[in-house]
Order: sequence, then structure tokens, then C-alpha cells
Amino acid sequence: MATLRDVAREAGVSVATASRAINGLGNVTAPTKAAVMAAVKKLNFVPHSGARSLTRRKTDTVGVILPDLFGEFFSEIIRGIDLVAHESGMHLLLGNMHGSTHETAAAIAAMRGRVDGLLVMPPDLKPELLSDYLDPALPTVLLNYDAGSLDLPFVAVDNYQGAYAMTEALLARGMRQIVHIAGPKHNRDARDRQRGFVDAMTRIAKISNPAILPGDFSEESGAQAGRLLVQGQLPADAVFAANDQMAVGLMAELANAGMSVPGDVLVAGFDDIPLARHLNPSLTTMQVKIDRLGSTAMMMLLRILRGETLGGASATILTPTLVARGTTGSLP
Repeated sequence: MATLRDVAREAGVSVATASRAINGLGNVTAPTKAAVMAAVKKLNFVPHSGARSLTRRKTDTVGVILPDLFGEFFSEIIRGIDLVAHESGMHLLLGNMHGSTHETAAAIAAMRGRVDGLLVMPPDLKPELLSDYLDPALPTVLLNYDAGSLDLPFVAVDNYQGAYAMTEALLARGMRQIVHIAGPKHNRDARDRQRGFVDAMTRIAKISNPAILPGDFSEESGAQAGRLLVQGQLPADAVFAANDQMAVGLMAELANAGMSVPGDVLVAGFDDIPLARHLNPSLTTMQVKIDRLGSTAMMMLLRILRGETLGGASATILTPTLVARGTTGSLP
């Protein structure tokens, strides 16, 4: 990656002159500025956020890097961020890491010099690896990630307690053959939700090896689980999907097979995406208030940009709420 020094060398000027030309400051002749900007273009130079801050130049832009930009979950996060950002006169620059470690590094690097702060929802990276990617001079708030030793502020959902509470409610309804459709193996949210399910089944129902089907948070993986249930390969009186999207795919598959929800099997999800309340029957789920996840993180970042010092101790944990709807009938 080209540096300011490389640009200065290419243009035949000092580093200070190159900096003034790039940042639009005075005391730079037109020919000199043209030479510097030609060097910038040739070397594909992106100003570093730390260098930008030395000139007190602001972009009024916040970078938002998510594992994906598609689907109702991520749309709701972006909506929550944008509500707060818009009121504060800030713009958003979105980046998609596609759940990849390599693309996470590339997405963060692409934000350099273009934003005043970052909101990042990392994939399942070790803190020390994530630390290598982040610019310590760039204010950053993490979403759904325990910052641990990074000493960064973060906003997270209590996925474990939410899953435990949903499983407990299904058990209280008399269900014992509860099947869990898990999320991606390397996803922190999915692991915590599965752990909550298993612990509730073990402690309350004394079932040490409850049924778990693989999933990846997609509607299709929910449909695949539904096909196994329709074929009778796994007995179930209730299914708890690790997110609503998989529950939607499951319900469609059960309906195609002529099975009734909740008559033949109860169904529950997690997240409470907008679609959940419009299904027929409407979906019982753990309500996360996804937009609040984004708006809370954005408010924390604004506090940093206004001069407050926030660290790992500034963690906000959002507790999900069980919303009982038609797919389970009444729950205790």
C-alpha cells in the first residue's frame, strides 16, 4: 500500500507539501498540486486516517462493516444506525466482509482516510487477529462481539439467555422432543444460542443429548431441516430455530407437506425480523429489537467522536424478550 512518502517521492516534493496538496490547504502552486494528485492517482494512494486527523479534516462519514448486507437482520441493523447518523448529520459508508477473515481485513483497509469512525460486526476472529486489522487511531465500536482484551466499546445480544428462556418456555408447555436448528458453526451468536438450548434441555428436562440439526441462518437450511422432519427421520413436537429466517424456511416446507403449525409441531425462532409477525401463523420468537443494536452502537461512536473516552468497560448487553405468537399458541 502506497504511503504519503511514496507520493511525495513520485511527485518530487516534500512530504509536507504533498500533505498540503492532498488536503487542499494553501501555499501550494497549481503545477505542484497537479503533480501530487497525478502521483496519488498513479500509486492508488488512500490517505491514512491518522494523517487526516493531523489536518483536523473531517469526513462526516461513518464506516459500517458487516458480515453481509442482505437479509432483514442486517437491513434492520443498518436502519438503526442510519436513524441516529442522519439526525447527527453523518453519512454511512457500507462494507461487506462476507464472513471472511481475508475480506474483513480488506474491508477495514478500504475505509482508511474515508471515515471518521467505524462500526464493525466481525466474524469469529480472535481478538488479537482483529486488533491487527483495526487502526488504533480510528474510533471503533464493535457489534455482537465481546471486545475482551481489545479494550474497545461494544454492543452485544445476550444470545445464551435468550435461547435458554425460549427452550424453558417450550418445556413448560409440555414439549420434550424439541429439535434445535443451529446456525453456522463458526458464528458466535449461533454457538451461544445452541449452548443456551442444550443447557436448558439438560438442566430442566434432564435430556443430555438433545436433537440438533445443522443450519447456516439461511431460509434454505431451515427448509432442509423441515424435509428431515417431514420424512419422519427425527421425531419432534417442537422446533426451535436459531434465527427467524430458518424458521420461515422450515414452516414453508411443513406447509407444503400438509403439516399444521402449531397443530402437528410448534415452531419458534430468534431475532424477530419484521416478517415474523406477518406470517400465517405469526412466528413465536425472541425479540432482539435489531434496529436498537445498530442505533446503540452508533450513539456510542458519536460519544467517542465528541471527545469521550470509552473502552471495553463500556459494554451494552441487550436482553431479548420472548414474544409468543401463533406458531406456539400460548406459552407460559
